[in-house]
Amino acid sequence: MTNNVSATPLHDRVIIKPAPAEQKTAGGIIIPDTAKEKPQQGIVVAAGPGKKDEPVTVKQGDTVLYGKYAGTEIQIDGQELLIMRETDILAVLS
Repeated sequence: MTNNVSATPLHDRVIIKPAPAEQKTAGGIIIPDTAKEKPQQGIVVAAGPGKKDEPVTVKQGDTVLYGKYAGTEIQIDGQELLIMRETDILAVLS
């Protein structure tokens, strides 16, 4: 996987690359930038080691679902990424 970043999250933090926002509706209508919803899905780019008694369960490359306003937007190496606690992740998609 080529999503290597030059940062390692601490404790139970996870760095996620959000999926791109939808460009069109199912009916083919183009969505303007001002009406696009925040993505709620992304790929784990890096994960911390976890807390003392609670290791992190997600790993690099996992596709995950998270809350609409979860995490903090950051920019590393020119990439728009999110950093959040593992507890903010709702599900791992298979």
